Amino acid sequence: MHVADSQTTILYPARNPTKRPLTAEDLWKVARVGGPVPTPDGRVVVPVTTYDLETNKGKTRLWLVPGEGGEPRPLTSEEHASTEPAVSPDGRWISFLRTRGEEKPQLHIMPLDGGEAERLTDLPLGVLDPRWFPDGTKVAFISMLLEEAPTPEGTKGLLEKRAKDPVKAHVTEDRVYRYWDRWLTEGEKPHIFVLDLATRRMTDATPQGTGWFDLMDPCGQYDISPDGTEIAFAANSSRPPHQLLRWAIYTAPASGKGPVTCLTPEGTPPKSADFWRPRYSPDGKSIYYGMQRDPYFYADKVRIVRHDRASKTHTVLTEDWDRSPAAWELAKDGTVILEAEDRGRVLLFAMPAGGGTPNPLTEQGTVSGLKIGRDGRVYFTLQTISAAPEATSIRLDGKELRKLTGFNDALLSEVALGEVREIEFAGADGNRVQMFVVLPPGFDPKRKWPLVHVIHGGPHGIAGDNFHFRWNPQAFAAPGYVVACVNFHGSTSWGQDFAAVIQGGHGDKPYTDIMRATDFLLETGYIDEKRMAATGGSYGGYLVCWIAGQTGRFACLINHAGVFDLIAEYASDITQGRHQAYGGEPWDRLDAIDRWNPARFARGFTTPMLVIHGERDYRVPHTQALAVYNIYKAKGVDARLLFFPDENHWVLKPRNSLVWNREVHAWLKRYLA
Repeated sequence: MHVADSQTTILYPARNPTKRPLTAEDLWKVARVGGPVPTPDGRVVVPVTTYDLETNKGKTRLWLVPGEGGEPRPLTSEEHASTEPAVSPDGRWISFLRTRGEEKPQLHIMPLDGGEAERLTDLPLGVLDPRWFPDGTKVAFISMLLEEAPTPEGTKGLLEKRAKDPVKAHVTEDRVYRYWDRWLTEGEKPHIFVLDLATRRMTDATPQGTGWFDLMDPCGQYDISPDGTEIAFAANSSRPPHQLLRWAIYTAPASGKGPVTCLTPEGTPPKSADFWRPRYSPDGKSIYYGMQRDPYFYADKVRIVRHDRASKTHTVLTEDWDRSPAAWELAKDGTVILEAEDRGRVLLFAMPAGGGTPNPLTEQGTVSGLKIGRDGRVYFTLQTISAAPEATSIRLDGKELRKLTGFNDALLSEVALGEVREIEFAGADGNRVQMFVVLPPGFDPKRKWPLVHVIHGGPHGIAGDNFHFRWNPQAFAAPGYVVACVNFHGSTSWGQDFAAVIQGGHGDKPYTDIMRATDFLLETGYIDEKRMAATGGSYGGYLVCWIAGQTGRFACLINHAGVFDLIAEYASDITQGRHQAYGGEPWDRLDAIDRWNPARFARGFTTPMLVIHGERDYRVPHTQALAVYNIYKAKGVDARLLFFPDENHWVLKPRNSLVWNREVHAWLKRYLA
């Protein structure tokens, strides 16, 4: 597809062209606005996190915002971090988590319209995800307990004993024993507690244990029945050694007295694998949950299933919908509101209670943190490539989109933002492939500009219409680069087939798509072919390593936490599904793995590479970075190593992030200036 055959849309125009460029320091001044929580009278409570570069830490404060938008009022002080707000059904109280210093977050409660906060818990491993019971008399929450001592007192005593023990060895026979940046051998398991606000009595609703294996973030994975008698939750049903991980839906009496029941044993519905995020219908007759069928493909689409509690039947509602929702809630009339990726965005959709094709409520950007108010509006955060997240609401029929907060308006009015274009071109096999292109402020199409590819991770993810706080396309464009974010084959949000097509060939079609995107942009006439770079993290780093062995057309490369050797990646925390992703196992079809293994193509390494990694990364172990860097040095090819001993797969600390940005932009300037 040539330029004339492509489709180009100006998504967001350039803003403030005469202002100063966006910097890494600006990204840490941006207020991180969390999901708004509606009150019964139409206001919203909004958690907002701000960062202090001097202390190298962030702190979250809760704000009360009028439902029509307007001047926010702080509910909590700046002294301590306050997170995860939940409003009582009568609108008089707010529960939240507060963290003092280095202690674990504990449950607090305070009057919504002002007053002193009261601490309700003192649990050794803290509290997560508080939820009010429908009658407002109790609050449920999650707390971790040690499997060897599954009471708060027992866990506290065992933790103190372990702290005094000089031996810190990890011993396991499980297949899964690490997760992202932590070991799972400590025996921490989530329990759902119920706190009676009148008596302050705390009950463990899951005292028998549920097999809730501590892998996923448990937040958002449980719900309380409308009559307050039952709790539904998602739990890992695999048994040690966890050879095949599988999640199921369970129910337990809220009283803690009675059996835990699995609603989705093996084969219910047929040929199913994992089940997520149960939500009761407003009338209590049904439970809606998500289902994935393929346990070896983490991007297998999520289907919404309705469980009829009386007949004990399960009905798949969205099998024919080729999108994959990540979150869902139910309105008073039973309408199911969903968050789902679509064409590089994350949109809101509405689906009738009985099923049918969901209808989009939003059109652009990325939504998150959805909640449904009593006023028939949906509340969420909304962001785009050119706008930081802010609290937003919309009617259930998709009308009256309303921005509620402007915490970042002043800051973003001070900086220049480039024009954002959405382009479709012919990628691998002639299929249409989409990319977002961000032009530098002051862009002149008559000039020649450097090109920087920002390649997303996953690979089953997206280069999204969002305001990323590190891989920010506007910040990459600010020094004077054209930035391309390609949603290559394997990306999600274009349907199941488009995502799954790269299994067994991770370096094949995505590489072709990046090369054809490059060719397309060169045809526009405003790209300098001698000043092009490719950058990426995680799978994006893998593709950078693959590019390094296949072509010398780029002036430099940046590889953050990238997979370099597919065989060595078996040191990762999760290896389930590798045979599908890589095309084989080390003991079976090794030739298929080697075909797309960047380590086997080191002969072609001639392009300078900046290599970045965190030592606490267990998803892509840091030895991947050391290996590719050492090979570069042994060959005498330009390379630079940036290594963070205190970071994991991401760079989360503000000052470390500034170093990351400084090194990345210095490397680009060295070869693209």
